[in-house]
Parts: sequence; C-alpha cells; structure tokens
Amino acid sequence: MKTPLLLVAMFAAPVLADPFSPLDVFDLEYATSPQISPNGKQIVYVRTAMDIKTDHSYGNLWLVNSNGSQHRPITSGPNNASSPVWSPDGKQLLYVSDKDGSNQLYLRWLDSGDTARLTNVTGYPTNISFSPDGKWIAFTLPVAAPSNSFATMPTKPKGAQWEADATVIDDMFYRADGAGYLNDDIRQLFIMSASGGTPHQLTHSAYNHGGAYSWDADSKSIVYSANEHDDWEYQASNSELYRVTINGKTTQLTDRNGPDNSPNVSPNGKYIAYLGFDDQKLGYQNVSLYLMNKDGSGAKLISSKLDRSINDIAWDEHSDGLYLSYDDQGHTKLAYTTLSGKLNDITDDVGGEDIGRPYASGSFSVADGQLAYTQTSTNHPADIAIVRKGDKPKRLTRLNDDLFTFKSLGKVQEFWVKSSADGLPIQGWRVLPPNFDPKKRYPLLLEIHGGPFANYGERFAAEMQLYANAGYVVVYINPRGSTSYGADFANKIHHNYPSQDYDDLMSAVDDTIAQGYIDQDNLFVTGGSGGGVLTAWIVGTTDRFRAAVVAKPVINWASFVLTADFSPYFTEYWFDKMPWEDPMGYWQRSPLSRVGNVTTPTMLMTGEQDYRTPISETEQFYQALKLRKVDTAMVRIAGSGHHITARPSNLMRKVVYVLAWFDKHKTAD
Repeated sequence: MKTPLLLVAMFAAPVLADPFSPLDVFDLEYATSPQISPNGKQIVYVRTAMDIKTDHSYGNLWLVNSNGSQHRPITSGPNNASSPVWSPDGKQLLYVSDKDGSNQLYLRWLDSGDTARLTNVTGYPTNISFSPDGKWIAFTLPVAAPSNSFATMPTKPKGAQWEADATVIDDMFYRADGAGYLNDDIRQLFIMSASGGTPHQLTHSAYNHGGAYSWDADSKSIVYSANEHDDWEYQASNSELYRVTINGKTTQLTDRNGPDNSPNVSPNGKYIAYLGFDDQKLGYQNVSLYLMNKDGSGAKLISSKLDRSINDIAWDEHSDGLYLSYDDQGHTKLAYTTLSGKLNDITDDVGGEDIGRPYASGSFSVADGQLAYTQTSTNHPADIAIVRKGDKPKRLTRLNDDLFTFKSLGKVQEFWVKSSADGLPIQGWRVLPPNFDPKKRYPLLLEIHGGPFANYGERFAAEMQLYANAGYVVVYINPRGSTSYGADFANKIHHNYPSQDYDDLMSAVDDTIAQGYIDQDNLFVTGGSGGGVLTAWIVGTTDRFRAAVVAKPVINWASFVLTADFSPYFTEYWFDKMPWEDPMGYWQRSPLSRVGNVTTPTMLMTGEQDYRTPISETEQFYQALKLRKVDTAMVRIAGSGHHITARPSNLMRKVVYVLAWFDKHKTAD
C-alpha cells in the first residue's frame, strides 16, 4: 500500500512552533510520587493535569512497566488520588482518594482491578504505609484536642440572635500559610488491619505525631519522629525519634539539641538511618545522614564528607547502604552511600514537580536495585525515569510532548560570574527568547528566587519560558545564601540579609549586558518572597531598572517576625535579638529603610491570605511609595496564600500582570 503524497509532505515538513503562551499553562502535566513495585517491574505514580474550567489541578494514578510499556491509568476523573503505596507482595495498591467527597483510604487489587474503600474518617489520612509483613496499614490522622476557652458566657434568651462566640487563641503557632487559622487538632499515629476494619489510635499525647515514620522489620513496632519537649513551641527544630509498639508502648531513642527525623529502619532490622543536625542556631544548617543501632545506641554521622543537605533516603535491599538525594550546584542528584560514608553519584536530573519556577524538587523510590524517580530538564516538567547504579537513566514517560511539539521554548544557558563584592563565584542561567538573534537587542528580566535558603537550577520553569517567549532575556542566579553550594556559602547571609547578595545579582546583570545583546535602557527586575525582599532592596539601592515587580515581600523585618506564621523560628535563627532589643538591627536590614531612595516604578503582588509574608508587608511599601508619589500599583491575589501560583489561573495571572507592568514602562524601540 502506498502512502498518500499529502501525508508524506506533512511528515517531511518541519513543525511550525507557536509561542508558549499563558493559556498553555492549563495544558501542562507533570509526574509525582513514583513508587516502584517490590519486584521492580512496574511503577505507579501520580499524574497531575490542569482543568481550565474549574481552575484546579487533578492528580490520578498511572501505571507504567519498568521498560516503558503499557502506560495506562488506574484512576481517572475530576478528583484527586495520591500517596500510592505497594503492598509487600506487589499485588495491591493502597492510596488516598477524594472521589467520594472526602479523603479516604482505598485498596486496589492489581490482578482484577477490584477496589475497596477502607476508611470512613473525618480527617485527611497522611503518611500511609504497609507493615513489612503486609498485615497492617499505618497512617496519621488529626485528633481533636480539648477546648481551651477559659470563660463561660451567660445563657442567651430563647430566640435571641447573638454574635458567634469569641475565638480563643493561646498557642504560639495559631495560623499557618496554606491552612489559615488553626484549630487545636493534632496528628496521631493509627494502625488498622490491611483487610480493613476500625482504625486503632497508636499514639496518645498532646504533641503532633504527623511527621515521618518507619515500620520495624518485624512489623511489631514503628519508629517515628516528633517534638515532645514541654516547650516544643519554642524549640521548633528539636525533634527526637521514638519507637511505639503496636500495643502502644513508647520508648525514646534519641536525645540531642536538633532535629532527628525521617527514620528508616534497615530491611534486616539491625539499624535505623535518619536525618538531622546538631542545632547551632544558624540561618542554614546542612541536613546530614546518621545511623544508629535498633535500640538507639551507637549513633554516628555517615555523611561527614558531603557538604550538602540530604533530602531523602532509602535502604538498599541487603542493608549494605542507602540511596539518597541531595542538591548540588543547581542540580538535584541521586546517589548511593555505603555505611562507611563512601558516596557515588547516580544521576543529576531529578526534579520538575515545581512547574512555575526552577526550584529544586523531585522524589524517588527503590526496589530490586532500581530507582524510579521524577526526571526533568529545562524543556519539560517531571516525567518518570528509571536507573540502576552505573547505568544511564531511561525516561519512561513524555507527558508534555503533545504540547511542546508545537510550542517554542527558550534555550537555557548556564554561566558563572565573580561577584563584584569579593570575587565569590556565582552560578546563573540565561533563558534566551525563541529564535534568538545575537545581533539584536533584547530587554533583560532579572528573576530572583525566594527562600532565601533555596536554589534555582537547570530545570523546567513555566514562568521563565513565558517571559522569554514575550521577548525578554531572562536571568536567574543563585546568589550567596542559596543552597546546593555548601553550608559556608549559604551562611554568608546569616544575620546579614540582604547584603552582598545584591552585588551578586548586579554582577550577573552586568555579565549579561557584556554579551552584547541587551538593550540597556530596558532592564527589569522581579522576585517573590525572599526574592521580593531583594527586589525591594534593589529599587531602594539603584535606579538602573526601568520597572520592578515586588512579589510577596518582607518590607519591615520587625513587623514581619511578629506577624508571620513561624515567628519563633525567624526571631531565633534569622536574627540575633528580638526586635524590641535591637530595633535598629531590624530596621537597617528592612527594605522600608530605603524607600526614600526609590524612583523606579514598582508594582507589588501578594496573596490576600498569605500568612508567611502577610499582605500587611506589601501594604506598608505600597503606602510609602504612594506618599512619595512613586508610580506604583498593588495587585492582591484573591483566595491565595504565599504560594500564589497554586491554582493554574494564578500562575498565568502572575505572569500576565508582571509583563503588563513591564510593557507599560518599557522605552520605545
């Protein structure tokens, strides 16, 4: 049979790519939570897609063979399935779903496809797992604490309509970004039969047990992490490891000043690996890998030679060593360490679960000597890949090929520059507009990451690509204070932020201008959270930028530490004293102290329900700029917390408003 000439011509012709535009955000998909089956032959993961009508993302479970074949859905529809877990024999899948209107545990038999709902609980079950013998399921649930009201109102007359009762707050942590004002619920550990039945509460205390845990190899107890110190609210980082038997007997295993978390019992039951550090009250401290005997004795540091924080760990099947992930110079790596600390890298392309900006992210699981993980690059969000030690990774999914085949993406270039402050090497990236011509002149957009203890890297970023497709050369770097370069690099801003990180950013701008393709009359700057702090600091320090967008910033450190959701942490780790003890120390580091210098047109953008950098910070800077008659605008994102781009339309909305502000102030060609 001959192929029609028209089809031959179609396949031979190059695909004409359209610009990647804001509406395309709704077509993005990405993978999370890859879980490889015990025999290593299949991987289940959560496939997240956007719904343009409801403005929500939905996650469903998909299954793919380890060779990439038979890629197919397990769940579907406009609901969320999450946290997939294999049974030890690989015949069942446990997961959480809200398909019946509330989040419940479901069990699916892989051979028949039969699915059973196991729970009817009122809270959201998290941290679900099977016991090694497959007989038990463990998870955490919120438990109501007694009322803390200390006053009793008189009884109102029948039929009277009084105002609702007052809310009494006496906790240090009373609200949290993304959750709002907190109730008195605390999470506790529960277990139930793997065949269903009534959940049994395993821990009973006034402390939150919602952290990570690990079953003992004999399935008779669980090792968990919790902060059970009497003054835990003032020691937010001081957690310990405990063991609780399935009969409810609890034993403390660690006792040091610092976090002990992420316990992981070895398959042979002899050891407990865990993460933590000795707390020195520094702004940044490396999270290290420790090992101790089953009874808590013989604790020792394993990762002493690695000057990086470890994100996650998993034992190999023989208990000879552990797989781990860590960030290094803008890459998230998978590696293997022996119990003596000898480390070998496996791959460096983990990530892609944060689709807006190129932050570190990603997850992995291990079985049969294989690692299933979320793989990313600058041209695609997280896909599923698989790798063995010593082999090259194999990408199993291509969730966005149907979109990017027809869309243009900007090329991302890595560069290094020496800071004008002290010659410190700084890593950065430039995103060039599609069809870039080095003979032309392009506007520059400096985009600054938050944290500040975080890192950007060589990862897909929808926002950066949208800016590049709008014709900007986008510059993003990891200034001092960023993670993935070691503890000393991060702590150069300890009690000193903002400071020479400003010089790092300006050095990257100057280096990009020196390339010869930048229109120096059209320089723009934006950043969110910690990047918002630095953007506000920049416009108070220089007038070289045509316009700026300050997103969810800290403007006044004294007001911030007394209104943010983690006040004890910020006051103790980011400052040397309380604001009333050192008011000038707080003021000198506040962008508000430099507002008298600002002439740059500056727009502010913050979620109205942001409790991390409360919108009152934004309002202070906005009002100050108005009083000085500086061109400004305040964009309030309705229903949003600190994570402005949590809903797809807000990711699009953020970019649209940033570009509109910059276009408004751009000089004519």
